[in-house]
Amino acid sequence: MTYEQCSQPVGPYRWRWAVLAVVLAAEVMDLLDATIIAIAGPSIRAELGGGTAFLQWLAAGYTLAFAVGLVTGGRLGDIFGRRRMFLAGAAGFTLMSLLCAIAPGPGTLVAFRVLQGLAGAVLIPQGLGLIKAAFPPDKLGAAFGAFGPVMGLSAVCGPILAGFLVDADLFGTGWRMIFLINLPVGVAVVAGAALILPRGTERDRSLRLDLPGTALLSVGLILLLFPLVQGRELGWPWWAWASMAASFPALWVFQRYELRRHRSGRSPLVEPSLLAKRRFNAGLLVGLIFFAGLMGLTLILSVHLQLGLGFSPLRAGLTQSPWAFGTALGAVTAHVLSARFGGRQLLVGGTAVLGAGVLALLATLTLTDGPVTSWRLVPALLVLGVGMGSSMAPYFDLVLAAVDEHEVGSASGTLTAAQQFGGALGVALLGTAYFSWTDLSKTGFDGALTKVLWLELALLALAGALSFLLPRRAREEAPGTEPAGSEAVGSTIGTAPTIPGSRADSTVGTDA
Repeated sequence: MTYEQCSQPVGPYRWRWAVLAVVLAAEVMDLLDATIIAIAGPSIRAELGGGTAFLQWLAAGYTLAFAVGLVTGGRLGDIFGRRRMFLAGAAGFTLMSLLCAIAPGPGTLVAFRVLQGLAGAVLIPQGLGLIKAAFPPDKLGAAFGAFGPVMGLSAVCGPILAGFLVDADLFGTGWRMIFLINLPVGVAVVAGAALILPRGTERDRSLRLDLPGTALLSVGLILLLFPLVQGRELGWPWWAWASMAASFPALWVFQRYELRRHRSGRSPLVEPSLLAKRRFNAGLLVGLIFFAGLMGLTLILSVHLQLGLGFSPLRAGLTQSPWAFGTALGAVTAHVLSARFGGRQLLVGGTAVLGAGVLALLATLTLTDGPVTSWRLVPALLVLGVGMGSSMAPYFDLVLAAVDEHEVGSASGTLTAAQQFGGALGVALLGTAYFSWTDLSKTGFDGALTKVLWLELALLALAGALSFLLPRRAREEAPGTEPAGSEAVGSTIGTAPTIPGSRADSTVGTDA
């Protein structure tokens, strides 16, 4: 469905609130699966074996597959129907959860995680279109308003739930319960979707999937990511450097192919006109760097709390909860201040607050006398969260203001995919740095984390500097006004805070 079609008024659907419940349940299932793996990773590795790269692939494999699959996931809904693709994605996600739970070794678990990410990429993009089809325009605000509290609560509870399940060792399942818990939720989502999702959603059989473009993009990204994760454990062989160098020509070939496809009248994965817009490219780069730093830090902090400080999985999850609470607080604060200061000021100011949180974390680790406890980490993590929530709240609206109306669908889908790839890249980059410095540093884990935090500050400084290339406000009209047709984009952006490891904004524009 195009952005313009998505914005057309539709009639009310009798079971619309049940539709919302099903879509939210799918979002929660996906979000929990993205957040809990960082806490459970050390326990998984302790049982299955594997090197430190295995911990990185558990997160990066899922996120990379989701990012690449997301590019075509929304288009599948356009061609075959969103209800059908929602059912297929939910069933696939549930099946992959079962296979992850019974995986006998690290290789098979990573493979099932990748397939789970692809299933999520089919499932999640259908949610916005299904809600738009079920609700009349005057009820859409209330429907989208439910995303923020539900996603925020899920992000807070995810690490805590993971820690509890691993420590509780229910029925002797240990870490495997973090995947088994998806089964009843997944079955309920599939059953609910089959019974109550509207059947009359749009289908456009004239559209065609850009499979060669998807393959080219996948090759380019994997050529970059695979050696970043595996290179350290293999001693950085020559082919690792050659692979990273080859990723840039591969991505250039993808760009040229997309341009030729567009000129021939066929639908490309990414509108070529977007890549000619300086502000959009700057926003794309800001998001890539920003999420690389944050998602990488999320994994490293979870690992460090357990391997470096000796926390149990449950304690590690509880320790990180101030980060999630702070993110929700920052998002609410940003919403109140955006009309007065403008989106760019909030983005830059929030990045500065985030940097202050990193500095506070550095001070806690290096200046604290005696052992570092959970309570001593609370102020730094809370500041981190406030900075994250306030900086990312205006991000999508600012970047999308740089594109034309007919490009909004492609632009928002591209931004979300870039966010996911940035997360995978951050896990690979910061994870490799952390484990390399752990091996080389005489101070062990603490010294490695200190260096990673300085690297994090450098990434934040770069993202903050590039943010000045974005417009001061998302729109030049009077502060607080909404342009026509903005509801489909702004509803989910303004209400759902971006939490470490979350994809609260992943429904935005991916139906286009």
